[in-house]
Amino acid sequence: MNILKFFTAGSVDDGKSTLIGRLLYDTDSILADQLEALQASNRKNDDGTIDLAILTDGLRAEREQGITIDVAYKYFQTEKRKFIIADTPGHIQYTRNMVTGASTAKLAIILIDSRNGVVEQTIRHSYLVSLLGIEHVVVCLNKMDMVGYSETVFTAITDKYKTLAAELNLKDVNFIPVSALKGDNVVNESENMSWYKGRSLLHFLETVDVETGAESDLARMPVQCVIRPQTDELHDYRGYAGRILSGEFNVNDKITVLPSGHSSVIDSIEIFDKKPEVAYAGQSVTIHLKDDIDISRGDVIVNSDHLPQKSQLIEADVCWMDARPLDDSITYLLQHNSKVTKCKVRDIIYKVDINTLEKQDAYEFKLNDIGRIILKTADELAFDLYADNKANGAAILIDSRTNLTAAALMFRAVAD
Repeated sequence: MNILKFFTAGSVDDGKSTLIGRLLYDTDSILADQLEALQASNRKNDDGTIDLAILTDGLRAEREQGITIDVAYKYFQTEKRKFIIADTPGHIQYTRNMVTGASTAKLAIILIDSRNGVVEQTIRHSYLVSLLGIEHVVVCLNKMDMVGYSETVFTAITDKYKTLAAELNLKDVNFIPVSALKGDNVVNESENMSWYKGRSLLHFLETVDVETGAESDLARMPVQCVIRPQTDELHDYRGYAGRILSGEFNVNDKITVLPSGHSSVIDSIEIFDKKPEVAYAGQSVTIHLKDDIDISRGDVIVNSDHLPQKSQLIEADVCWMDARPLDDSITYLLQHNSKVTKCKVRDIIYKVDINTLEKQDAYEFKLNDIGRIILKTADELAFDLYADNKANGAAILIDSRTNLTAAALMFRAVAD
């Protein structure tokens, strides 16, 4: 049974938390004590029904203000699939939280209030989905019960969003009319919208194909540690341990170690006490090579037929996450998987107004700003472009003064 990670985004009061609460409630995914607390709560909807948003409004400030601030992760499963939901904040001041929650998602649910249609927040959230390279998008037109379950309203909004999706190069976009409050088309198909012939949201989530083969040839394993017991029993043992980021490694595959460029052949693969012939992305393994090569933590083992980029000058999209603004006079630390190197911001190419999508000249980046920069690293990095391989195309900037994460990076090109 595979796992689907998805996140929700929408404007304040679009009903994100209620939608997730409805998914959990109608699939019987609520623990008994949670259900008792829910039923005992004095928070009710106008019609007297239980306010399902309570299930995800975890912080006291969220409950008091009626907005989502932090990323809330929820888990449930059906007979067909397991799910991890990230309920992300829609407010512009929590952009970094949304980027964090969305960074590992395979699918995005964007909520639109059917009374308001496509608004500024919708544009911003859709841009972030495009920026993060999330291929599957479900646009849920919520609160259909408040517009009389109108097909005309649904069609008008979907037509407008399709124009936005084309501008942002969003590929797989699906539209579902729902009422999270009433339960229409969330878990079960709605009898109030006979004109809609598609699947309910849950049915779509259970059946959408999120497995991609684009990264299958890009075998990448950053070395976490070199295992050398140096005991009498294991005198010649030399293994390179790490987690495979993407692709697969087979025994007898020709590999290259970067940044040194030395090549060898895989002699054997270990996973606990087993020695499989092949290992896949997501597995933690120990690889043995037929040649003794100088390899250390931070190096990356790749298949020789599909080498990544190598450079000290990198053009990257950036989401600034620190309260301290970007300072191009100081040296930051760049962590790319297990590799940590010093770096400086050489140039700010532009900053994006994520409400209008306009690219602007900029001289600084502040909290929640998004744009593009050029980095100069002390050591050469072996990386893929984010569009080709997210797992090996992303990194973080660390403020060396505070050791706090300053920014999230997505590599876009080798800079001149």
